[in-house]
Amino acid sequence: MKRTTSMLLASAALAASPALAQDMADEMTIVSWGGAYQNSQLKAYVEPYQEMHPEVKVVWDESSAEAVAKLRAQNEAGNLTWDLVDVTAADAMRLCDEGLAMEIDPDELLAEAPDGTPASEDFGEEMLVSDCFIPQIAYSYTFGYRTDVDEWNGEVPTEICDVFDLEKFPGKRSLEKRPHNNLEWALMCSGVPMDEVYDKLETDEGIQMALDKLDTIKDETVWWTSGAETPQLLADGEVVFGSSYNGRLFSVIVEQDQPVDMMWDAQAYDLDGWVIPEGLDEPTLARVKDFLYFATDTQRLADQAKYISYGPARKSSAPMVSQHADLGIDMAPHMPTNPDNASNAFVINYEWWADYRDDLDARFQSWLAQ
Repeated sequence: MKRTTSMLLASAALAASPALAQDMADEMTIVSWGGAYQNSQLKAYVEPYQEMHPEVKVVWDESSAEAVAKLRAQNEAGNLTWDLVDVTAADAMRLCDEGLAMEIDPDELLAEAPDGTPASEDFGEEMLVSDCFIPQIAYSYTFGYRTDVDEWNGEVPTEICDVFDLEKFPGKRSLEKRPHNNLEWALMCSGVPMDEVYDKLETDEGIQMALDKLDTIKDETVWWTSGAETPQLLADGEVVFGSSYNGRLFSVIVEQDQPVDMMWDAQAYDLDGWVIPEGLDEPTLARVKDFLYFATDTQRLADQAKYISYGPARKSSAPMVSQHADLGIDMAPHMPTNPDNASNAFVINYEWWADYRDDLDARFQSWLAQ
């Protein structure tokens, strides 16, 4: 039988993998976010892994937005049903602090870079923000806007505070139905310097200032809970402005060719990656580790950037990012880390949100109900 390049690569990866097939479960439940991002995971490493291991069945659960609450509930019920969970960096910290995610050694669990650099160095401290976090991508929350709004009289939004300007840019907005990013943007547009936002949010005055600013657009806001909502609302013309993940907006702008554009000002950088739930049985844990070794290597993370405009977490993957797998366009200009897009970005304070998220969630939901 003729051996293709992909088969040879698969064999090499299998040989290097830390577990033996007979010790591994044949099914994994993977929790992710759905939509374009989950599809990028499917294409870049789940399908290639299943080509190597046709006996493995992958069950998807699109509950990552509720990962913390649901893992808490599974733990309390003594009924763990998830095997691998995709979460933001802040949520990984919360799950790790609560003992719901397994601590890992990246140099034992993950592959080296092609030049032999240990995984811990290839990812770097800026990515390995928790003892339980296995990074995949850097992405951002930013805004998309319709390019065909007659009431805007040819004006184009260029800065974050345009979101709060209903006179110059009238129309419905969409914002995520939780406090993070919304509070930061609201404070920036209340005159608080970007580098003082988190200090201000530690005060009741700062929280109230942010909520007061959000009050100015509350009646014109549709609140989303799923990453698919804003792109669809923009495509349907139900909102003229909407926050979302930059990869979701890339999909509606470039892949679907809708009359939508991206506003990068004050984009909020975040990290996303895997956690392994604490308490897996040994065969399942062995399968999860084997999959992670493959799915987070240099090539696989670079491959993911062919399907969605998120930056791979490994340094060694970045030079391998090239063109979109289907459209053939250069992906670099669409990355949040591109210098033309990153001039006024801020980094979400993952540790701060891990500490304050529960309290601010309650305060934010109470404000929404008023």
